[in-house]
Order: sequence, then structure tokens, then C-alpha cells
Amino acid sequence: MPMRLGSPMPPLEGETGRYNAEGFDPAALAGSPVLIHFWSVSCHICHEVMDQVSQLRDQYQPKGLKVVAIHMPKEEGDLDTAKVERDIEHYKMTQPVLLDHQHKLAEAFQNQFVPAFFLFDAQGNLFFRAAGDKGLQNLGPKLAQLFA
Repeated sequence: MPMRLGSPMPPLEGETGRYNAEGFDPAALAGSPVLIHFWSVSCHICHEVMDQVSQLRDQYQPKGLKVVAIHMPKEEGDLDTAKVERDIEHYKMTQPVLLDHQHKLAEAFQNQFVPAFFLFDAQGNLFFRAAGDKGLQNLGPKLAQLFA
């Protein structure tokens, strides 16, 4: 059963690797709105929406949004960290990227989709969740609502 709106953000524990995470402490997310973005290197839609995710990141980070990307493999080839590194560079992902190659984070978030978006308010409660390109279309208005 998917996470319900108002649910507290699960701990970010169990990743199998990290990128862009020097000094990153998940405890430092407390008190800020947080966007958790699940993606995968083999996901065509993930690639199509990555620039829009980065635009939202750049638009709302100065207002206090924290963004964490979670790479969730969908097939065996996705475990190749060189592919992950290429995508991080190609899509200019500056936010922390956690590798979830054992799906522990996906289980904690009750997520099975990529791309998937989990937006938490400053109190750490789920404000919005969606998946796919249609989910991304609704993310912008929800961020505007959260920061209004």
C-alpha cells in the first residue's frame, strides 16, 4: 500500500552508495521541505523529465527546498555505477544521489515506480506523491502551493 499523505518521511537508510553527498547528513533535512526523486538509468521517462526536475530544484532550492535523488535499479544493467555516474554528469544532477541497489529505500517509501516524486513539507510529512511524466506535471503546482 503506498504512503498516505501526511505520513512522516521515512529515514534515508540503507543506500548502497552516494554521489554529490560530501557532508550530506539526512538529519539536516529536518525543518525543510524535501523532494525525494526516484529514478533509474534504464528509464526512458526518467531521462525525458530530468531537465524539468533540475529546473524545479534550481527554482525552489533558494527558497529552502532540499532535493535528494534516489537511483532505484529496474533491471540488472542498472547496477552498473558507471552508467549512473554518466547520467549524473549528463543531467547536471547537483543534489545528493543515493544508490538504492538493494531497494531498501524503495521499500521504506513503499515505492515501486520510476520516476517517482515524494514531496514532504517542512514538518516532514508527505504533502504530495506521484509517478511518471504526468506526476511531474503536477509537481510544479504542488511546489508553488507548498511555498505560497
